[in-house]
Amino acid sequence: MPFDGLVMAAVRQELSAALDSGRIEKIYQPKKEELLIHVRQPGKRYRLLLSAHAANARIHLTGTFKENPASPPLFCMVLRKHLEGGRIRSFNQPGLERVLLIKIEARDELGQPAEKHLICEIMGKHSNIILVDPATNTIIDGIRRYSHAVSRYREVLPGQPYLPPPAQGKLNPLTASEEDFRRAVLSSPLEDKLVNIIQRCFDGFSTVTSRKIIRRASLPENIVLDHCGEYELVRIWQTIRSVAETTAKGIFQPCLLLDRHGIPSDFTAFSCPSEASGNKMNDLLDYFFSTRECRENFNQEKHSLLNLLNREIKHLAQKLADYDQDLAETAGAERFQLFGELLTANLYRLNGNLPEATLENYHGPAGATVTIPLDGRLTPAENAQAYFKRHLKAKNARNALAGLTERAGAELSYLEGVKTSLELADNRPDLAEIKQELAEQGYIATGLKKKKEEPVSQPLHFNSSDRFTILIGKNNRQNDRLTKKTAQEEDIWLHTKDIPGAHVIIRTEGLKVPASTIREAASLAAYFSRARQSQNVPVDYTLKKFVHKPAGARPGMVVYENQKTIFVTPDESLVKSLGAGQGN
Repeated sequence: MPFDGLVMAAVRQELSAALDSGRIEKIYQPKKEELLIHVRQPGKRYRLLLSAHAANARIHLTGTFKENPASPPLFCMVLRKHLEGGRIRSFNQPGLERVLLIKIEARDELGQPAEKHLICEIMGKHSNIILVDPATNTIIDGIRRYSHAVSRYREVLPGQPYLPPPAQGKLNPLTASEEDFRRAVLSSPLEDKLVNIIQRCFDGFSTVTSRKIIRRASLPENIVLDHCGEYELVRIWQTIRSVAETTAKGIFQPCLLLDRHGIPSDFTAFSCPSEASGNKMNDLLDYFFSTRECRENFNQEKHSLLNLLNREIKHLAQKLADYDQDLAETAGAERFQLFGELLTANLYRLNGNLPEATLENYHGPAGATVTIPLDGRLTPAENAQAYFKRHLKAKNARNALAGLTERAGAELSYLEGVKTSLELADNRPDLAEIKQELAEQGYIATGLKKKKEEPVSQPLHFNSSDRFTILIGKNNRQNDRLTKKTAQEEDIWLHTKDIPGAHVIIRTEGLKVPASTIREAASLAAYFSRARQSQNVPVDYTLKKFVHKPAGARPGMVVYENQKTIFVTPDESLVKSLGAGQGN
């Protein structure tokens, strides 16, 4: 977790400038371990977010709106009772600990001034938000209560004395000397990485910050202590002192780190010379965590839909297996009709209730006979009628099973197509369309509450090497719009043969499309299909005018004719070289 003591120091400084003397108007608890405090300053209103979530613990100003539960949780009610209407007097941070103490001047039940402390401990899975009465140093309540059964060090329960988090025994970079630094570093195992040693020895430094320090010192990021000489130790100490001095002066350079996909991955309170900075720490944190929360919500919703589809697909696969077994049990139905016919033709020769009858099979080779099992409780005529009934029952079952198998197979193919679209979905509009489609098809409940309409997603847009536009649908609803409304009659339509995947359109603009463009479009069709990891994937292509959607067909389902088939291998490098954007 990169929310370290330096980040807390930067946040504290900005909060002091913005919220000191601010009046607390309202307190909300939108989630189990998250608070939102509305603070009013002359002419301005702020929202202060405090979170004790194990993975996303933090404190910062936010511009994000959050829905609140219908009834406030108990901790929220306690805070409202003690803090609403009070004024924030100061923000304090002990050293470079990840602890922020908010002093609030409020009033008690008798209207007398009564100072309260709201203590935010940002420590990963041990994070907490605790309301304390400083006059008696007792806990009024905590957002996460626990007893000695959970922690031998302290209890967080109403009425218990407040104990700060246990000391880690680390050096404070604001006050540590070079001798302290050398003693701590050189007492570490020689095979340890320097980045881990810095993080372990110094208060306020996360692993991300420690990497930044090594980078700013112009040393290899993965350097181990055994490879460090006097030069390296001096460089590291000078860098730590530089960071400590700027921190003591309240000078910060908040920096947002991005991964190779351009997604925010980490943040620090200072940057290296080659990195851009300039944002406020609170703004950077708000952007980072709101982006992460959106991404987590998206992944969670996508995972939930994938689980739903996997269950339905598994159920249909089992149903098809049962149908196959039932169909196998109807095998020999024609034999029952033969037995009935032979018994009927030979009734005059059969007397009494017999266990079996061996009769000439006039449907077989000359002289061939058939031994027919008989029910000794029935007459020969009744046995013949029983065989005719068994034949009719098996025939009807076979016909019914054929229809059931066809419908289950079509539904299975449809759901596999939806699953492919869902696996390829990478943004919320795409996900919203898939979810809406599943709701319309009866696989999920639509819900009573009408949500805000999501923007209509657009197909992917590529340009072939011959400069022809290629459009690709990313889900069934988009495929329908692309094929039925966007494509012109003379455009070329492509789709993987008998494999769930995207509809692909080559915009011809009345021109002859070269084979190279068709092959590129076919490769894209294979890439955006269930066969992405396969080779020699068959792709059908034809003019759009030969593609039709049957009445009542499910979304994305079409029939086509006059097609040709080309075999291609999906190529991710081709996807990148042709470029993907949003079509019109």
